[in-house]
Amino acid sequence: MENRTELNEFFLSGLADLPSLHLPFFFFFLLIYLLTLIWNFLIIVLIVTNSPLHVPMYFFLGNLAGLDLCYSTLTVPRMLFDLHIKRRNISITACMTQVFFFVSFATCEILLLTAMSYDRYTAICQPLHYIKIMSWKVCVQLVSIAWCLSFTLSLIHTLCAFKLTFCGSHIIESFFCDLPQLFRISCSDIFINILLIFLLGGFIAVGSLILTILSYVYIFKAVLKIQGRGKRSKVFSTCTPHLTVMFIYYGSLMFNYFGLSPDRHITGNKVVSIFYTAIIPLLNPLIYSLRNHDFLKAFQIVFKKNFPLK
Repeated sequence: MENRTELNEFFLSGLADLPSLHLPFFFFFLLIYLLTLIWNFLIIVLIVTNSPLHVPMYFFLGNLAGLDLCYSTLTVPRMLFDLHIKRRNISITACMTQVFFFVSFATCEILLLTAMSYDRYTAICQPLHYIKIMSWKVCVQLVSIAWCLSFTLSLIHTLCAFKLTFCGSHIIESFFCDLPQLFRISCSDIFINILLIFLLGGFIAVGSLILTILSYVYIFKAVLKIQGRGKRSKVFSTCTPHLTVMFIYYGSLMFNYFGLSPDRHITGNKVVSIFYTAIIPLLNPLIYSLRNHDFLKAFQIVFKKNFPLK
């Protein structure tokens, strides 16, 4: 077996092997990345500069937008760069650093979405106590716990990944470093690594999903008691974006981390990876803002201040 310390780098297979696809892919994903940066940054600016948006729901949404900026920036620029080079090598240190931050961001997004579901539950089911329950201190504590827990769990996974040996192929069949891809090229026993993903990852993912489902069970019960179809629609409109994002995000992540089958097709893996690293960070702000009257009103105010009609 080859000594683990003799290996200095991995090689990324990249997004596509056909050179004719490199340029179209480059411009397509560059456009997606720029739109992701602009839209998420716009949401953060609107939340910070508009006092009507200084409420817990938008505080969590602002953190989610910042997380999506980090999420996309961690993988997409490297993917764009690799479309122009043949030798897509990455050092072990850089690879493990990317794994650490990627797992951190993925875990933190799950926890933030759970905090947002609890916020919706409190606002709809306990409106009289909402301000007291969801105080700024509580909101900051929830976000801080999400970040600290995410970095801790990610550190455990990354340290365990550092102990793996790679004595066969050093080619990672993806455009970035992630745990499932590292497991596929490792020649050491990955039982502990897989167990940690199912125990720790399952605890976070399944636990968060259960809390979200319970929150919406109580929300739906409360909504059914509301008199008036218009009021019900208004309440549902505040929950629909969150449920949509939860469904998309959980589906793609569970396919990637809890479907660790060696028989899965490489192309399918890349498509799913592209979806939750490049597409979801763009979809999140669009889903939350396009039909949100508070955001549209805040955007109109900012637009009129900067571009007044003569």
